[in-house]
Parts: sequence; C-alpha cells; structure tokens
Amino acid sequence: MTSAEFQSNALSIPHEPGIYKYFDEQGTLLYVGKAKNLRKRVSSYFTKTFTSYKTHELVQRIHHIDFTIVNSEQDAFLLENSLIKEFQPRFNINLKDDKSYPFIIIKKEPFPRIFLTRKKINDGSEYLGPFTSAGKVRELISFIRQYIPLRTCKLNLTKQNIERKKFKVCLEYHLGNCKGPCEAFQSEEDYKEGLMQVRQMLKGNLSPIISRYKTMMNDYATNLVFEKAELIRKKIEHLEQYQSRSVVASRHLHNLDVFSIVKENDIAFVNYLMIENGTIIQTHTVELQTNLEETEAETLVFAIAQIRETFNSTAKEIVVAISIDYPERDVVITVPKGGDKLKLLELSKKNATHFKEELKRQKLLHLSQSNEAQQNVLTELQQQLELQELPVHIECIDNSNFQGSYPVSAMVCFKNGLPSKKDYRHFNVKTVTGINDFATMKEVVYRRYKRLINEESPLPQLVIIDGGKGQLSAAMESIETLNLNGKITVVGLAKNEEEIFFPGDKESIKLSWNSEGLNLIRRIRDEVHRFGITFHRNKRSRGTFKNELESVQGIGEKTATILLQKFKSVKKIKETSFEELSAVIGNSKAKVLLEYLDKKKGGLDENPAPF
Repeated sequence: MTSAEFQSNALSIPHEPGIYKYFDEQGTLLYVGKAKNLRKRVSSYFTKTFTSYKTHELVQRIHHIDFTIVNSEQDAFLLENSLIKEFQPRFNINLKDDKSYPFIIIKKEPFPRIFLTRKKINDGSEYLGPFTSAGKVRELISFIRQYIPLRTCKLNLTKQNIERKKFKVCLEYHLGNCKGPCEAFQSEEDYKEGLMQVRQMLKGNLSPIISRYKTMMNDYATNLVFEKAELIRKKIEHLEQYQSRSVVASRHLHNLDVFSIVKENDIAFVNYLMIENGTIIQTHTVELQTNLEETEAETLVFAIAQIRETFNSTAKEIVVAISIDYPERDVVITVPKGGDKLKLLELSKKNATHFKEELKRQKLLHLSQSNEAQQNVLTELQQQLELQELPVHIECIDNSNFQGSYPVSAMVCFKNGLPSKKDYRHFNVKTVTGINDFATMKEVVYRRYKRLINEESPLPQLVIIDGGKGQLSAAMESIETLNLNGKITVVGLAKNEEEIFFPGDKESIKLSWNSEGLNLIRRIRDEVHRFGITFHRNKRSRGTFKNELESVQGIGEKTATILLQKFKSVKKIKETSFEELSAVIGNSKAKVLLEYLDKKKGGLDENPAPF
C-alpha cells in the first residue's frame, strides 16, 4: 500500500483507542498494534521515514488494514497481547518461550490430593504456579509431605463411602504420613487446614505454619507428652532452615514483580523476579526477537504482559529500571533510586546478563564442536561413496500414500551434516492417480530440481532416493530430462537392507553398520520418514475429519473449517463444554454437533490436524 493509497482511506480510521491489523495481499496477518489514537498511529507508518529495513519491508507488504475500536487504552493493550499470542504475526515481537511449565494441583475431590502436573484443564481443581523448574516442584512436594500429612491414595473418599467403612488405613497412616481420612480418623476441616498451610508454604510464607507448630509443641510439653513435642520441635527446626535457604529479599517488602531488560541488536533478554512476602519465589528469563524499531520500553511492556499472564501474577507493583507506559489498572510502576527495590533490580539485571552470556557461550561451544565433528562425518561419507565433492548439501526424497489416496512426497535437506528445516519441502502429487511410486518419484524429482534451476539456486552434491532400483531409475529419468547428469550424484537407498544403489550398477554398496557415514544417512532417512508421515497424516486427518463434519446436518464447510482450526481434533471437541463450543459456532450448531458425536461414540478420526 502506497502513501497515496493510504491517504484515500485514512478518513475511515477513527480518532479512538483500539488495535490495528496489517494484512498482505494473500490475507496473511503481518502485524498487530495498539494505539491511543488509531488514525494518528496508523498514519505514522505512511508519513514517517523509517531507518529500519524491516519496518520499510512491512509497509511495502501492507495490502489492507483492519481495526477494532475499544473503550480504553488498557483494553487495547490487553487485546493486542491476546492477538499476538494467538496468531504470532511475523513482524511482531517474538517471545521465544514455548515451554510447558509445571503446576502443583490441588485436585477437586473429597480430601484433595496434591501432585505435579503440566496440563491445566478446566475441571474445578486449584492450580498453584506455574513453576520454572519441575525439579523444584518435586522438592517442594516432598518437603510438604514430610511436614503436612496429606493422603496420596486415589480412593474415592466420599462421605457415603467413609460411612460405609469401605476402606482401611494403609501403611502411610502407620508411618505418620497420613491421618487416615479414609476411616474418618481425620475431619475435612482438619484436612483443609493442612491445604491452607500448603498454600502459605508455596507463597514463601512459613511464619503462620511455624507459629502453629510452636503452639502445638508447647501444648504437648505442658501435657508432658515430650516425645510428640520433640517431633514438632524438629519440624520447626527444619522449616526454619528451609526458610533460611529461600532467597529472602526483605521482610519489609510484600508482593511485587521485578523486571529488567538487556538488549543486544534485535535480541532482548528480560528477567523476572516474583516476590511474595519478601521472598523471591520465582525467577525466569526469556529471550525476545524484535522485528521493527521497538524501543526498550515497548519491548519490556510486551514481555511484562506475557510473563505476568504465564505466571498468574496478581502483584499490584512492578519494579523496573526505566519509565514505561503500562496501562493495566491498579498496577503501580516503580523506578527505584535506592533501597531494597534497587538491589532487587540489580539482581534481576545480573540474571538477565548471565542468561545472555551463557546462551552465547553454549551456541559458540555447540557450533565449534558440531562443525568439526560434522566435517569428519562428511569427509568419511565422501570417501565411502567416492564422491567428487564433499557432500555439504544433501537432499533425500520419499513418497507416501494411503491405499492409493492422498499421495504425497517429502524432501528433507541437510547442510553441513545438520537439518536445514527452512529448505524442507512437501509435494502434493499432481499427475499420478492410485499407487505408482515410480511415476510419483519421477514427478517430484522433476519439479524439485526444475525449480532450483529456474531460481538459479545451488544444487545438492548428493541426492538420496528412499527406495530401490525402480524408484532410482524413475528419478534418473527426470535428472536426464533436466540435463543434470554429472552435476548431481543420485543414489537409491533400499528400505530394509540399508543398501546403496548407484544408477546402472547391478551390485549395491553396503557401508559398515557402525560407520558415521551410514549413521548420517540413517538420520536423513528417518527425518524424511518423519516429515513425510506427519504431512500425510495431517492431510488425511484434515480430509476425513472435515468431510465427515460436513456430513452432519447443519454443519457446513465454513463451520467445519472453523472447528478444525480451533480444536484441531474430535477428541478435543468431545472434551469441550457446550458453553465453550457454542461460543465458537453458536448454540444450535453446538447442540447438533454434540448430539452427533454422542451417537457416533468416537466414529470420527481423532488424529490431530495441526495448522
């Protein structure tokens, strides 16, 4: 979109707060932004001279603009973050943090159990966390179970079952690790008191627990029950030691979040310290890729919103080193000049800097080690196959079909002995019907290397055809048609025996079973299988899932597409509540679909169909 084209439409953009979305000619979402004044902000992209190549590239690609008006700047901020997280547009800041973090769950059931989980589902249970380290969570659970007796069994401890004396206490009761709620030796009120102590402990607030134990110890001592008093004394001692091991910031501080940023070119590192009751209970560093001319403040605001959502932070104070415009209501932004908060900020920045340097060190170490090792492997493979050139660029092609349906092919590319995933390609077979591996291979090889010739792209030194002599001969027909004989070495790899065939040779070559050259070929073959099978399964799943969905009375192609994009599989639809489903496709269609699924009882293909 040129500046003149924009000006002809500029008057349709309001002077209101909201979010704007830039799309390219194919309808792909390029960028999402927020603004206090939509027209003023969007106009700036077409009137300013940008020094950043990426910003210039974005503006060149904009084909049309959508906007959404909201009531306040805060609403725009929240909507922007939500859309970026869901769609991840290529020109927005990219938060490189796709881990699944562990939670401690307090299960919704009579006498709730506590345990570690990585899946947070809508089942009414209470989820504490998330935590950055599964090892830390296991340590916490182990520590909790030493001092707070909670059940670990999976018995259904309903009131009726307990009254019927359906259960007997187990060894955990006799060891003192459980108070025996299964035989009504422990009341629900007492059990809930233990759960409350767990919550306090996870927030770093051990003082109420220690205080309660001291009262119990004094009571036992007063009643001359010295053995139990001694056991309680040891628990108090261990809890105090555990508390002293915790990273204590200050007893005068309460709940707050501390963020620092270290930026280097287009990469930023943001560290987060979660402070509760004066104790650092979480610390986490993320890497962000900036794409346009975002300032440190803009990058930091984006990271803060994402991290606070991930870790369910409700702190009403955020400590940072620079002034930021953070529109969340009731949250105070503090830029400290001294005292405990400044010390915390310095500690946070130290962690961010360490993370950046360690990441750089690891990359350099890995690069130096892998370069030398891969060079040796490629040299060995060159000698084994008597290649004229070192095979720094290797490609492997494989076919896949299912009973003659959905024929596809896959090509993987290895450069310097490592996968080059940006060069991987899928092929939907166009000219072949039914099962015909030879014709399929001929078509795909022709299409692949005809394209490289047209684009004047470098040709691989070695092409591996995953198949026997028949597939290799079919591939060579296309190689000869393209006049690539002598320019590319093409070999066939027999599927079972790991034999290597050269065109025209009657005898195969068998490399030593434990040679590094053969191990590299195996890795390439396994990768093309994985890549091809995944593509084929997804294509088949999309076809069967969508076709059958469309056969449901009242569910058309558009609705089926929406369902497939949103839920990915029938299994997830079955696990979705009526309310969630109706929010996507409406009450009547949700009712029709759920009734159909109940009747079918799993008749649809439940394989995932990712987009």
